[in-house]
Amino acid sequence: MLLDIVNYGDPVLRQKGERVEQITPEITQLIDDMLETMHEAHGIGLAAQQVGKALQLTMVDVTDVEDRPSRMSIDGEAVKPEDYMPLILLNPEWTVVGDTKEEAPEGCLSFPEVYGNINRHEEIDVMAMDEKGEAVAFRCGGLLARAIQHEWDHLQGILFIDRMDAITRAELKPEINAIQVETTKGLGNQR
Repeated sequence: MLLDIVNYGDPVLRQKGERVEQITPEITQLIDDMLETMHEAHGIGLAAQQVGKALQLTMVDVTDVEDRPSRMSIDGEAVKPEDYMPLILLNPEWTVVGDTKEEAPEGCLSFPEVYGNINRHEEIDVMAMDEKGEAVAFRCGGLLARAIQHEWDHLQGILFIDRMDAITRAELKPEINAIQVETTKGLGNQR
């Protein structure tokens, strides 16, 4: 079932997600619905906050992105990232590998048509629980690492506009404010 993606201005986007302790039928259904929603919206990532649920649940699928490569390795062996997509990550944690950072453009499904350059770590180690409740651990780089950091931020109530430099954010202020006003109006109508 397609879910509504909440836009900037909805307070749930600023909420830190609660840990998912077990895979219940409700969590499984939410995962299925979020996957369908993410693919329908042509996104490469989606966090539970973006569909109105403050949970430590996110997903990433970089399969169809050819112009921004991704790398992935498991237990030191390089693997094809597309063989592991979509990645369902519950309670994810990550640590930096090396000190290389890269500035690149990002967008967000909760900020329609807003894009800005964000500086992120180029390579990270990720640990999480998958949709079966099993532990997963891998190293990733490139777009996959960027997408996971972006989605992890959502789980902490951090938005990509918080990571923009002041000049970029100032340039995008009219578009960001317009989204917030529209969302706030919609929330007011629901009460």
